[in-house]
Formats: sequence, C-alpha cells, structure tokens
Amino acid sequence: MLFQSHMSKGFGLVFSFILMLVCMGLSVVLGYTDTTIGDAITAFTTNNTQENAYIVIRNHRLPRALIATCVGASLGVAGVLMQALTRNPLASPGIFGVNAGASFFVVLAVSFSQTLPLGMLSWVSFIGAAFAAGLVYFIGALGKEGLTPVRLTLAGAAIAGLFSSFTQGILVLNEKALDEVLFWLAGSVQGRSMDDLVDIFPYILVAWILAFFISRHINILTMGEDVATGLGQKTAWIKALAGIIIVLLAGGSVAIAGPIGFIGIVVPHFARSLVGYDQRWLIPYCGVLGAVLLTAADISARYVIMPEEVPVGIMTAIIGTPFFIYIARKGLKST
Repeated sequence: MLFQSHMSKGFGLVFSFILMLVCMGLSVVLGYTDTTIGDAITAFTTNNTQENAYIVIRNHRLPRALIATCVGASLGVAGVLMQALTRNPLASPGIFGVNAGASFFVVLAVSFSQTLPLGMLSWVSFIGAAFAAGLVYFIGALGKEGLTPVRLTLAGAAIAGLFSSFTQGILVLNEKALDEVLFWLAGSVQGRSMDDLVDIFPYILVAWILAFFISRHINILTMGEDVATGLGQKTAWIKALAGIIIVLLAGGSVAIAGPIGFIGIVVPHFARSLVGYDQRWLIPYCGVLGAVLLTAADISARYVIMPEEVPVGIMTAIIGTPFFIYIARKGLKST
C-alpha cells in the first residue's frame, strides 16, 4: 500500500482527479483533425458554429471525453463492488456475464426495432444486466457448497458465453441489426452525442452516490457473513443494494458505449496497491482511475491505424488481458 495516512490518500485522490482532468483535456484536443489548446479555448469562449474547430471540439470530442470519463468511472466502481461482494479478485461486470446480458438484450431490441431511442435502450440494457446477474447468482448458489467465489466465476463465464452466443446468433440472422450494432459491440465511445450522455447520466450519478454511502457497510461485509451479521448488519439488504448499483453502472455503461471489458478488473487492483482495502477510499479511487484508464485508452485508439480508429474496447482488452492472466495465475498458486 503506497499511501498510509488519510492525508496522503487525500493528496493521492486529488492528484488522480487532476490527472483525470488532464486526460479529458487531451481527449478534447488530440485526434485526426489537428487542433490546439488555443482552438479548444476559442471553441468554448465563442459561438462561431461555422468554424471547423468548433464543430470538432464541441460536437464530437467534448461529448466523447465526458462519456469516456463517466463510463470508465462506472466500470471501475462496479468492478470493485463485485470483487468485494464475492471476495473474488477476478470479478467484474464482463467476467460475470453482466455486460453480455445487457448486450444481448440491446441487440435483441435493436433487431426488432432500429428506431428505439437511447433512453429506451438504457432500460433494456438495465433489464439485461439485472437478468444476467440474477442468473449467475442463482446458478452459483445451487448445490450443497452454496455461493463460493469459484462457483460464481464459473457461472459467470458460462452465462457470458451463453449470452454472447445468443447475440452472435441474432446478428447472423439479421444483417441489418449487424450493421447497426457491430461497432458498438466492440465497445466504443466514438460517435456518441451529448444527448446520449444526458439520457444515462441520472442513473449513473445515483449509483455513484449510493456506492459511496454504502462503502462503510461493504467494509463490514468483507469481514465475512458471520461477522457482519454479528455486528448487526442486514447483509441481504446491503447485497441487494450493491447489486442494484452494479446493474445501474454496468447497464448504463453498456447502453451508451457497448460492452467494454477489463476496466473493472484492472482498476480495483491498482487502487488497492495505493490505498489498501478500505472501501471508503477504494470506491472514489476506482471511479477516478477508471475514468483515467478509459480516457487514455480512447486517446491511444485514435492513433493505432490512423485515419481509422480502433474501438476502445479492443485497447482495454490489450491492456487488461495480460493483467487478468497474472491475477488468475497468482490466485491459482495461492489455492
């Protein structure tokens, strides 16, 4: 743990927040169309809507930077909550099938109607995320051993594979739906508008606030079911509320940016190396660092095959896959 005292943790959080703002600024300035910091300042201080820099920065890059920040923060917080609830270092919305469930429901809805507004798709995404999460918990709890981290991981992998297969099957049978959602399925914040963010942001904001307020209860819950119950905690209610928060964060993220993986795995482990296991610090750190990671990945995605762009979900996979293998091997050696 790098930061020991509350003061050092506070300074670290402030520094991380400043780094997040820097990444957002770079996201606004950098890209295929050459713009400068001066162009960005002019775009925000004038209303010359005919200028090319104004159009690029205000209409395209600013929404993209804000969406990447919100989605990255949401996935980071969802990941740390899932790992705390399951006591599984590999837990994340992607690994536990939540993203796959939300994606399947969205693709199913799009295949029937390509004109659904994002506000409606967000609800479809939330329902899919909740259904997948409930299914994973139900399957993981079957049997005499009950709910264990290994059983949850296996159930999550099975459900993720099942919904991914269903999604691919629908897309094969419906080429029009394939054209609509193919780039979205790879995970991308490109081409999204500010209206898209406005539709989703209220749900995400509520989930962030709730996650912060239950952080103390999550600390108690991580001590074990018996200890938490002995201290008077109503564990079922805390787990249910945390599950709702995860569904809101993961479902909202999928609705606006598609299934972006590995943020929920990488960020919590990095945050723990900085501040330890106190959820009161982990949750805000994971939010800020998740935003930094996704925004930085989105910036790098613009330069890999310029003038084309790589979906940011591919960039997070490149970053996250080696880390996932390392954590998995470390966990197997400790068992």
